Amino acid sequence: MQILDQITTVQHLPFGPLIDSLEQMFIEGCEVPLRHNHKIAGSTPAEDGIVLLMPAWQSGKRIGIKTVSIFPGNQAKGLPGLHSVFILYDATTGVPLAVLDGDTITSRRTVAASALAARWLSRPDARRLLVVGAGRVASLLPDAYRCVRDIAHVQVWDIRPEAAQAMVERLQGQGMDASVATDLEQAARAADIISCATLSTAPLIHGEWLQPGTHLDLIGGFTPAMRESDDACFARGTVFVDTSEALMKSGDILEPIASGAWEATRLAATLEDLCRGKHAGRSSAEEITVYKAVGTALEDVAAASLAYDAFMATA
Repeated sequence: MQILDQITTVQHLPFGPLIDSLEQMFIEGCEVPLRHNHKIAGSTPAEDGIVLLMPAWQSGKRIGIKTVSIFPGNQAKGLPGLHSVFILYDATTGVPLAVLDGDTITSRRTVAASALAARWLSRPDARRLLVVGAGRVASLLPDAYRCVRDIAHVQVWDIRPEAAQAMVERLQGQGMDASVATDLEQAARAADIISCATLSTAPLIHGEWLQPGTHLDLIGGFTPAMRESDDACFARGTVFVDTSEALMKSGDILEPIASGAWEATRLAATLEDLCRGKHAGRSSAEEITVYKAVGTALEDVAAASLAYDAFMATA
């Protein structure tokens, strides 16, 4: 059994091939049971954690199981809020093939799926990207989006201005035109694409800020208590999701349904529908599109298989 640490896993998951691998996996299909979600009580509610167990498989190909621990209170301790481990198996024999860095699998497949959706949902001429958040996942969004759109400028907003500044400096060091967004509303009104990757429990983006043609990407929240957008975003936009599981677990969706601002019958399509050509995606230059993702183990298996195969090809 091979061990792919963080550096090795990153090296074998470039965004271009990863985006294509995710698309192919959505086309082929994969068995994905509902994830197991378990609350881990902390000494205070602020220290509560969540453990997720996410299995998936393609018969005759690969099996993957990811364990994820999410502790939002880690921010106060100077630690990442999410840690995970991924185990890849041969689906014909059950033999373990590799243990990979689950954090890398999760973060890179998350933003790659976001960029994949944007192939259909953002305007082809989109140039201005606003990233809301400056954590591990958010920091990867500009690289992934540049694989599908000619991004000319990136703005970064975070509740911690120093984190946004640090991310902007890293992007500038990579040769990107980037700046800190000090006024979130002003930045959102000027953006072609807004991508949110936070653990927020209160809306950050308001529907009244969205200009015609904007694509709003919501990939941070994954529980009913988490929200990155208000009801008006869903009332105004054409809504897409990664999988139907988002309709059951996303606060960004459940709250607009509860308030009557949006209903599930208005869902335009899933990412699978887009990949399989069942829906054309954006219908006009003026349309406001909203993409809500909670993640799926299908993406993990695709990413882990890509990394493992690329690693073995060079071993």
